[in-house]
Amino acid sequence: MQRHDLTAVFGMPGPYLFPVIHVLETQQVLDNIRACDGVPVSGFFLINHDFGVDAFLPIVREVRRAHPDLWIGLNFLAVTGADAFPVLGRLAEEGIRIDAYWADDARIDERATIQAEADRIDRVRRDSGWSGLYFGGTAFKKQRPVAAEHFEVSARLAARHMDVVTTSGVATGKAADLAKIEAFHRGVEGRALAIASGITPENVMAYREIDCFLVATGINLEGDFYTIDPKRLKRLMHRLDALRLEREGEPNA
Repeated sequence: MQRHDLTAVFGMPGPYLFPVIHVLETQQVLDNIRACDGVPVSGFFLINHDFGVDAFLPIVREVRRAHPDLWIGLNFLAVTGADAFPVLGRLAEEGIRIDAYWADDARIDERATIQAEADRIDRVRRDSGWSGLYFGGTAFKKQRPVAAEHFEVSARLAARHMDVVTTSGVATGKAADLAKIEAFHRGVEGRALAIASGITPENVMAYREIDCFLVATGINLEGDFYTIDPKRLKRLMHRLDALRLEREGEPNA
């Protein structure tokens, strides 16, 4: 997906902000969504850090029924698209719309000519009948390490297999090295690029090449893994608005 195609998806030019909610139970998710009232976030990602997918899905269903029009993406912790897409297809058959899936590991191998695992995930995605956006983790935290000199080719390979190439810093809450982001930006060649760690109101202006910001610890209450701080969220949104205005002034933005 080209970065400008996201404008049609979200009805406005980027960059786009997606609070990530580390899910405990339904009411906690709904309270976090409510904490974002009045802030024009583009949607939410829900992730199951504390329990398995089977326990997660009833919460997903309840949140969707409470917010039928909300843009909702999911991350099943440590689950690739090969296992996630069939689940998302079954949810779609139930009438539970999921707008995106974010996998920590899209199974891109910068060392290989043929991307056998990523190709298989592509086939599973097509066969699942699910039609949402795929955010695929590439050179991502807690996965197989990728050497810095291979970041650009990793991004180029990834762009063939997903809608939004997604990378991160070395750990949760750790910002990505700017040289890594520059290499990814070159590699995706105008396609959509996301980051999913370490972004805060204080550092976001350095990440001008990013289209989608998936943010948890950077907008949570200090020392709280589970609760969004509306004040930090608003500060981050204010800075992204400035980036959006800056990008609108660029040629071919």
